[in-house]
Amino acid sequence: MKLLFKIKLFVLGFLLAAVCSAGADKPNVIFILMDDMGYSDVSCYGATKVSTPHIDRMAAEGMQFTDFHTGASICSPSRAAFMTGAYPQRNGLYMGINPKREAHWFLGLNPDEITIPEQFKQQGYTTAMVGKWHLGMQEPFLYWHQGFDHYYGAPENMGHDKRFYDEREVVYKNTPLAKLTELYTARMVKHIEDFTRSARSGQEASPFFIYFAHNYPHTPYQAGPKFRGSSKDGTRGDIIQEVDWGIGEILKALEDNGILENTLVIFSSDNGPVAEQYAQPYSGTKFVSLEGGHRVPFILYWKGRIQPEVSDVPVLAMDLFPTLSELIGAALPSDRIYDGVSLTPLFEGGELTRPELEPFYYYNCENLQAVRVGDWKLHLPRTKEQMPWWSTAGGKAKPIQTPELYNLSTDPAEHNNVAAEHPERVSEMMALAEQTREELGEYMKRGSEQRATGTLFPEVPILSNHTTDWANLSDAEKGRAKTEFPRGHASRKKKNKL
Repeated sequence: MKLLFKIKLFVLGFLLAAVCSAGADKPNVIFILMDDMGYSDVSCYGATKVSTPHIDRMAAEGMQFTDFHTGASICSPSRAAFMTGAYPQRNGLYMGINPKREAHWFLGLNPDEITIPEQFKQQGYTTAMVGKWHLGMQEPFLYWHQGFDHYYGAPENMGHDKRFYDEREVVYKNTPLAKLTELYTARMVKHIEDFTRSARSGQEASPFFIYFAHNYPHTPYQAGPKFRGSSKDGTRGDIIQEVDWGIGEILKALEDNGILENTLVIFSSDNGPVAEQYAQPYSGTKFVSLEGGHRVPFILYWKGRIQPEVSDVPVLAMDLFPTLSELIGAALPSDRIYDGVSLTPLFEGGELTRPELEPFYYYNCENLQAVRVGDWKLHLPRTKEQMPWWSTAGGKAKPIQTPELYNLSTDPAEHNNVAAEHPERVSEMMALAEQTREELGEYMKRGSEQRATGTLFPEVPILSNHTTDWANLSDAEKGRAKTEFPRGHASRKKKNKL
């Protein structure tokens, strides 16, 4: 089914490409995604204890967005939203995947999902991934089957799996944390040089797409020797400055190989930080539905093509798929719903096709927790049972009994609940929430528009919220998920961390 669909996509893409100007070069694309980097973690977004001149350069010479939201406030669903252009609840991967958790080790991004690298592949691009995958570690869910020609890096959280791969070979059983940024930077530079050399030597140029998903500043981390003590914010600040150095090396490699003007570089983060101080002026962190969990840096840098601008236009992680598809002449698959729009009109000072007041939905695992319409954001009533364990651990989030309404334009930190003053607005947004729950689901309830979660065992229930939900199943219901659970995870009974 997927192969047939890809053949149809190839034909559509070929016809679309034929309409483009003859001889026009397709752009190279590098997508840099940080892990747990908050809104104010780099100096161009307000950081004062670190210096990030290379990221700042991209912001100053490109489009810097101040109202960008990820699709989730934790790793796996956020990455699924970027890769597919759909809410995690729509694409089926709304839980945090952990290979040490019996309830989840057999799950991943459904192989029937069409991903960004697959769009690039059907347009003749060479594709590579460097860094963290976190969308399922069983063979059917790996990057090889989602459009990537090359892989290098540590694909999981270090607390889940410490192995580091070069293509399919494990080169480090324990990822050398102090060398991580240095290793990643060297491979990124090598890819740029190799792919450019290949294009120059071949009869037909083959542009490239590289997804660089750094594991930092997610813990655990260590700074390289040259950067220890370099910032005013301890080891965390040191590694951010080292990451910035690495990005500078990547930009230099693009310049040295004469392709900077034909390369779009994208910079963002999968979700907010673990400490609120790195999310200012917003409240909250990763794990929760306050702005600090979802609002992160987003920069589009394309020298000579995208003019410098600081934009307050609301944009989403799901916009990346249609944007890149349009840029490379790849048709959007017509058999599925997308939750983003192309950002290309903004490159020329135009407007998005998305209605200005189209709602944005803050899901946390299966639980719809907030709705935003324009500057208004409504936090929905929720019980502790509905909320995923990671949001309640340590008191990060608490149940809400009545709706809470905030105006983000005057109250970005969500401190002043004005629900009592605007009952009609609350009622309207509550109705939007109910409709969306029917379409995209709610705790322990599938939605009418949810696509299937990737699973090795279709007969085994997919539970994604509380460990007690899985514990309450019988051994017969758990079936192969229990009997085939990899025995190598000796620490599986310990508390799992995202």
